[in-house]
Amino acid sequence: MVSERSAKAQWVRGLLAGAAVLFGTVVAQAQTPVRFSLDWRWEGPAAPFAVALDKGYFKAEGLDVTIDPGAGSREPISRIASGTYDAGLGDVNSLVRFRDENPGMDIKAVMMMYDRPPFAIIGRKSRGITKDVSSLQGKTFGAPAADGAFAQWPIFKAVNSIDDSSMKFENVGFPVREPMLAQGEVDAVFGFAMSSYINLKSRGVPADDIIVLLMSDYGVDLYGNAIIVSDKFAKEKPEAVKGLLRAIMKGVHDTIKDPASAVDSVIRRNDVAKKDVELERLKMVLEQNMITPWVKENGFGGIDQERFARALDQIGLTFSYKKKPTVESVFTDEFLPAADQRKVN
Repeated sequence: MVSERSAKAQWVRGLLAGAAVLFGTVVAQAQTPVRFSLDWRWEGPAAPFAVALDKGYFKAEGLDVTIDPGAGSREPISRIASGTYDAGLGDVNSLVRFRDENPGMDIKAVMMMYDRPPFAIIGRKSRGITKDVSSLQGKTFGAPAADGAFAQWPIFKAVNSIDDSSMKFENVGFPVREPMLAQGEVDAVFGFAMSSYINLKSRGVPADDIIVLLMSDYGVDLYGNAIIVSDKFAKEKPEAVKGLLRAIMKGVHDTIKDPASAVDSVIRRNDVAKKDVELERLKMVLEQNMITPWVKENGFGGIDQERFARALDQIGLTFSYKKKPTVESVFTDEFLPAADQRKVN
């Protein structure tokens, strides 16, 4: 009798184990693969995405997300347009230009990550750079051709009535941009404020010798990086897009609540990163670019329609549209999480 009950118990356990394996296989098969491109390396600002991976927020939405680093905020756009990636974090202003130059590529921004863009000119006081734009005259700049900030120079120049005929712009690689400024080979560089400022400090340049001219402080009324998705992905898997944004939003909330822990998720993916450096970089981005007064009042991820329209006008100051886009053709809020999920403080 005992052996009979034991045999039945083993049979039941085996049946349950088999069912569990089968269920796990079905769940795994149900995961929608999503290939996502960052704009840059695994550094502090990428914390929300790393957190969403580590805490299983993507998987909870039925998504199997692979996130790869990028080589600048313009690269994700071409990656998504080529079909290699489904979504990514890229410069929305470069997206506007790309769409106009490639009218058949209907890729859109679906969540604004940087309400205030980090585009900046970063110089050194010891090289004659001040907060006054007139100090830029006659100077030499490190200007990577693929840099999102340098791409906005024509707008900055136009709204500030700058004659740049006396300025010299050297196309330098991203890895040597800050080292050249630290060594005095150039007077200033174009870049994202949180990247260049922190990189210069880590190279021993005194903080009081670093001058940051945020373009948004000088009349450049643009937005910054946004989550961008391919038209194919949005049309074929709209629920996956919504799930992706919900998971990212959870990552944003956790990052705001505990930046130090969020940075740990980044460090695990970047062997050469230093926690104190990346934490300072992250805090700078949260304060200057992501959690702005507008975002605190209106919620994270959306846009001000009138401001976006003005941004399109500013892009048109130096870029000849084949067909000027509408706000709705570039950005859609249809995939955003509910308003109460996007509240931040």
